[in-house]
Amino acid sequence: MRTAPLTVQARQDALDALRRSPERDRELDVLVVGGGVTGAGIALDAVTRGLSTGIVEAQDWASGTSSRSSKLVHGGLRYLQMLDFHLVREALTERDLLITRLAPHLVKPVSFLYPLEHRVWERAYVGAGVALYDTLASVSGGRHRAMPIHRHLTRKGMERLFPDLRHDAAVGAVRYWDASVDDARLVATLVRTAVSYGAHAASRTQVVQLLTTGGGAVTGAELVDLETGEHLDVRARNVINATGVWTEKTEALAGTDGGLRVLASKGIHIVVPRSRIEGGTGLILQTEKSVLFIIPWSRYWVIGTTDTPYEQDLTHPVATSADIDYVIDHANQVLARPLTREDVIGTWAGLRPLLQPGTKEGTSSAKVSREHTVASPTPGLTVVAGGKLTTYRVMAKDAVDFAIGSRATTVPSITDDVPLVGAEGLRVVQRQARATAARYGWDRARMDHLLHRYGSLLQELTDMVDERPELAEPLVGAPAYIGAEVVYAVTHEGALHLDDVLMHRTRINYEQADKGVGALDEIADLIAPVLGWDDATRAREIEAYRARAAAEDAAAAEPDDESAERARLTAEDVRPLLPIAGEVDPGAKPGSPSGRGSAGPYGT
Repeated sequence: MRTAPLTVQARQDALDALRRSPERDRELDVLVVGGGVTGAGIALDAVTRGLSTGIVEAQDWASGTSSRSSKLVHGGLRYLQMLDFHLVREALTERDLLITRLAPHLVKPVSFLYPLEHRVWERAYVGAGVALYDTLASVSGGRHRAMPIHRHLTRKGMERLFPDLRHDAAVGAVRYWDASVDDARLVATLVRTAVSYGAHAASRTQVVQLLTTGGGAVTGAELVDLETGEHLDVRARNVINATGVWTEKTEALAGTDGGLRVLASKGIHIVVPRSRIEGGTGLILQTEKSVLFIIPWSRYWVIGTTDTPYEQDLTHPVATSADIDYVIDHANQVLARPLTREDVIGTWAGLRPLLQPGTKEGTSSAKVSREHTVASPTPGLTVVAGGKLTTYRVMAKDAVDFAIGSRATTVPSITDDVPLVGAEGLRVVQRQARATAARYGWDRARMDHLLHRYGSLLQELTDMVDERPELAEPLVGAPAYIGAEVVYAVTHEGALHLDDVLMHRTRINYEQADKGVGALDEIADLIAPVLGWDDATRAREIEAYRARAAAEDAAAAEPDDESAERARLTAEDVRPLLPIAGEVDPGAKPGSPSGRGSAGPYGT
């Protein structure tokens, strides 16, 4: 397939293609609102059915929930306790599809220990559950298993795998396997795959109104290009709302009271250096409020999560001091060497879109599963909400099926057999890895990092290095990344701002103790010529990110969501979102509590 780069020009071309004008009274089959994993999956599903497709996101791709997850692709082991075998099997099917066929470069196996406190009954109970988990995976995965089967471990075996597990924390463990993924990269890869098949994609493009007929049917959307301030109308036979925690705000743009009810729940994670905890596998722990994972990831550990109601700014959730202490305290219950706040090098907070029972009055029909719901509050508008990262493809299929109705039988979904960009030719590039490493002076860790991020697209990075050999060198302020990755973020992956590069194309924001501030100048020097920045623009971008980093640090010192929100909103966004009439004081300064722009459909 032809792999299309996401460039500044490609974004402008997409907006031109979407624009309705007297000369071009064109109409899309599907317009997707929301550039998280569900929206990106919908765009790919629709375009691979042969439907003309557009997708818009008011912020950067994956800027919301879809870059702030636990970064796990899993079957939902806890659902076995609810006897929901169908849901577990569905999630395991999707997990194994991703790891074997759709995105084997992005999705990697990771093992976990389930510590046991009781020698007999708990081992039998947990062991039976994990055995069933493995059985369902085997049934769903076809002839070849994607993961090893579980193992029972004695205390000595458990301590060999995880030396820093407290000796008295467990009498043994069950080791089982799931998978991990860089969630933001998965979204960017989905968008790029959809564009390669003909979808029109534009980030930093906000829907400010859904266009309707006199009878209330949705016929398209009014968009604003936040980079230029230009307004444009788009006509579409079907508009699909995939905006997660912003679902109800997006529904309201159609002037309808119908639709889905969604509440936000906050979950946070902390990052500590890999050297701080001695262990060769992950841990899963039950807490009184949620499940706590200690996840090995590259050069560090990711630990989380929490599950608390959230009523503050939807755009910028942050970890509070109480959140961080909660995670540390629960991890320390099983760690031989307790963690402290000084060990934490990064944090993030995300919002789960929790579906509420039933639908709003006026919603004509709905397709419901335990995890997600697809509904139509008014003709021409389809809404999908709920679900989880692992089952994004099923959600996308259900949403498109529902939107196009009877046409779904003649153009069914084929995304279970459409590899994402970077997957095709992966084995060849892997076999060439030793030669590639020798040619460019990269060690094994560097090659593993690059192959995991880019797969077979690594050849596009090496082409850049061939033209500019200095791009093979690591960044001084963020040595996990080479210069080529930063340039590639804007030449091929649609990054428009420093924020996009540090938050979503890389993980520098939470991988570096200074949130990447020490690397800002060298990153800006690399991307400014590509994006055509003058000195003033370069300075504004650096100052905006510095302010964001300082505000996030200040928020993490606050005790609760309300005070953390005030601290975080002292930093203005590089491209503030537009307030929606009737919800925000239009005269308020962007970034202030009364005009923070949380009213619009910002994506998931």
